[in-house]
Amino acid sequence: MSEKRLCVCIILEGSYPYITGGVSAWVHDLIVNLSDIDFKLFTISPEANQPLRYDLPANVIENRDILIGAPPGTVLKSPKRKVKLMKEIWQFHQRMESGSETEIKTMIGMIPENTFLYHLAVKSRIGWNMITRGNTKNNPLYPFSDYYWAWKSSHDMLFSILGAEAPEADIYHAVSTGFAGLAALAARYRHNKPFLLTEHGLYHKEREMEIRKTAIVRGYQRDMWTKIYNKISKICYSQADHITALFEENRQKQLELGAPEDRTEVIPNGIDVERFTIKREERPGFHVGLVGRVVPIKDIKTFISTCKIVADRIPEARFYCIGPSDEDEGYYDDCKLLVENLKLGDVFQFTGRQDVREYYKFLNVLLLTSVREAQPLVFLEGYCAGVPAVSTIVGNVPELLNFDERFLAPSKDSSKLADGIIYLYNNPDEVEKLRVKNYQKVLNFYDKKDLHRRYKEMYKELAVRELKG
Repeated sequence: MSEKRLCVCIILEGSYPYITGGVSAWVHDLIVNLSDIDFKLFTISPEANQPLRYDLPANVIENRDILIGAPPGTVLKSPKRKVKLMKEIWQFHQRMESGSETEIKTMIGMIPENTFLYHLAVKSRIGWNMITRGNTKNNPLYPFSDYYWAWKSSHDMLFSILGAEAPEADIYHAVSTGFAGLAALAARYRHNKPFLLTEHGLYHKEREMEIRKTAIVRGYQRDMWTKIYNKISKICYSQADHITALFEENRQKQLELGAPEDRTEVIPNGIDVERFTIKREERPGFHVGLVGRVVPIKDIKTFISTCKIVADRIPEARFYCIGPSDEDEGYYDDCKLLVENLKLGDVFQFTGRQDVREYYKFLNVLLLTSVREAQPLVFLEGYCAGVPAVSTIVGNVPELLNFDERFLAPSKDSSKLADGIIYLYNNPDEVEKLRVKNYQKVLNFYDKKDLHRRYKEMYKELAVRELKG
């Protein structure tokens, strides 16, 4: 009789297989290369019926998508059970407020799958008192309606995740904290199966940045959302069975928020070295490229501003924004207008989706202007093709660029970024040294074969581990 295939449920929020990007590409590649393991996708989406951006591999045996904030099922019917649950929810909130331990197993065990808690929360005496007292304590200067609708929005999301029914699997693997991590934790306790947490960036920090920038969320609402995301991360860190980070700095931040050191591990990103080791095809001129989506977090506007400075100093320079432009059409329109206003139209291209290897063949510099990144794969790809890099100081980028201050700049600093590009233009001998050094770095630390081997080992180790708690 053949051995039963291991089944892993990967849990994602706003990502694969509906959105392209670094995390989505990482997940797809992992699934494709672990073909002897079955995968189920449990995805959390902002809207229903999104088109797939990836052809799902044959070993994806289920794709279950839920709409965040939408009721997954019915309300609780037993009055006795309602009271017990609301008391446990109240006690859970008290523990959260006091900063004591983040035990959530009891509460999850009292919430049946396919249950939506909203009506219970607002119609029960305990639930309504929690809402009104929260407003009195935290939101005294703003109308109750502001607090209530912010509370409802956040808790509709939480309720939809806590009541959702996850697919049956041997391991629940969340690719972030947040709502994906909370869904994995609920599945861990309901099904008594291990919870593996992988973080590329730090979810709570990314959400906090978004919250601080928006004008829609005001007053205590900002603090409430920030606290929710931080609390979810702390809960996930304290109760996941194993946690991976892309680099040591992020692992240390996980430890600061309560991750047990013996359950954490650094597994860096990796790329297909053979696929990106390509022969260069030099072209006349000097070619600068950015590989990424045209979205605010990539800060394409700073890329364009940097290109203007370089174009004024290097007349033969040409610039390429290589990546999809359909994710935020308003931002794309702004970027096109900026190119026009800076009179870069003759030397700047938005290429759309492309086989990036065709550009790596001739690019002289790879530029990254993001305001937030984890460990961008594009640099590793470019290194294999002999393309040096200049970047903003985000995530693990300083380590990837060998902590070389010549090629690192603060976010939004177009002038410093341009200095790095111009230095490479004026120092071809230094470029040759960088090509050798960077390629060897990829071979030593960032071959994706090592990443896939480690995840396969980890899945097998977790599948037979005796769970605690």
